[in-house]
Amino acid sequence: MKITVIGAGSIGAAVTRHLCAHTDDVSQVQVCDTHASSLQKLHDQTDAPVLRSFQADARDTNVIDQIIRGSDCVISCVPPELNPELAELCVHLGINFCDLGGNDQIVNRELALDEQAREKSIWVVPNCGLAPGLINVLCMRGLAQFDTPQAAHLRVGDVPLEPQPPFNFRISWSAQRILDDYTNPAQHLRGGTLTTVDALSGAEDITFDPPFEGMQAFCTQGGLSTLAESLAGTIETFDHKTIRWPGHLSQMQFVLGLGLAEDRKIGVQTHLTYRDVLVRKMRDRLGGVYKDAVLLRVVLHGEKDGAPHTLVYEMAERFNDDTHETAMMRSTAIPAIASALLIARRDGAVTGGGAGVLEDVVPLDAFYDMVCEQGLGITERWHEGFVDVATARPMEQA
Repeated sequence: MKITVIGAGSIGAAVTRHLCAHTDDVSQVQVCDTHASSLQKLHDQTDAPVLRSFQADARDTNVIDQIIRGSDCVISCVPPELNPELAELCVHLGINFCDLGGNDQIVNRELALDEQAREKSIWVVPNCGLAPGLINVLCMRGLAQFDTPQAAHLRVGDVPLEPQPPFNFRISWSAQRILDDYTNPAQHLRGGTLTTVDALSGAEDITFDPPFEGMQAFCTQGGLSTLAESLAGTIETFDHKTIRWPGHLSQMQFVLGLGLAEDRKIGVQTHLTYRDVLVRKMRDRLGGVYKDAVLLRVVLHGEKDGAPHTLVYEMAERFNDDTHETAMMRSTAIPAIASALLIARRDGAVTGGGAGVLEDVVPLDAFYDMVCEQGLGITERWHEGFVDVATARPMEQA
């Protein structure tokens, strides 16, 4: 099959490199990006005969049209606001489309393409990265194994291996996406009913294996509202929180409390907003190359075989010193690739067409098996009774 990747930034480059290793499934990998230097770097890193690159702006749909024709699937790794137009182009051309998602309003615009996609028998699938994406599949796959599912607690975050004060944080992908998550409310379930929760609220301590014993989790938007809506009326409790080093939350509460994320012009003589300046400063001070880890825990409660049980998924990916690939690159790229391969394959794994989020489209077991086979170290453990979210240990041991 032929896969086209749009965007050769850190995540797009990782998607492209991993795709080039799937020569049994993929006969050609295309990648396009505005910057020739990013494309050249990819070729320097990837000695793969299946790789072809094109210098093109994702906003120039006339050029993108010519590049993606004949593709079995397009994977978008560009800023979310570009995805609806790219998705429409793919529907027009009859090409499967998936992206990394993360913005609820934009995702809803893509899901509105459902009827047109059905007519073309192709799929438009947003939210195919880490979160939203992988964590959604783990949640739905796990809940399906209970006789009576009751609660789902999702925790995930990317953190630097060497945190530097005052923020104890680095930007792995998009400063704008971080601010969206930190300023927009999240949707949780309480008593089976959708509830709006303020971002940066609900702080809790959470522990992983060393050196991540003393982490902190708190509410963020996270792009998971479609999951909360799907689970409404099905389980009693659903919440999701972002994991960071201690100290980060208080620093961001201070910065945002000053109004520095407001989308309001600084003055009449400039078009810049406070948010524009903050995004630029975050990129300057918190961007760049660094060693990282991705921490994930999904704790699911319910009844199984007539008794209370808990299923725990856990993952702690770290920076790869051999390949110099970050944990965030790998944890986002591998789910995106698994999504594209399952959607584009002609083996009947995914049939029909339409627009839907990842967990509603792909076979959950096949997706889980594929991401594990590609190297994500996800553990799956059952416990009798209930397990503490903070420690992943039975309540009486927590």
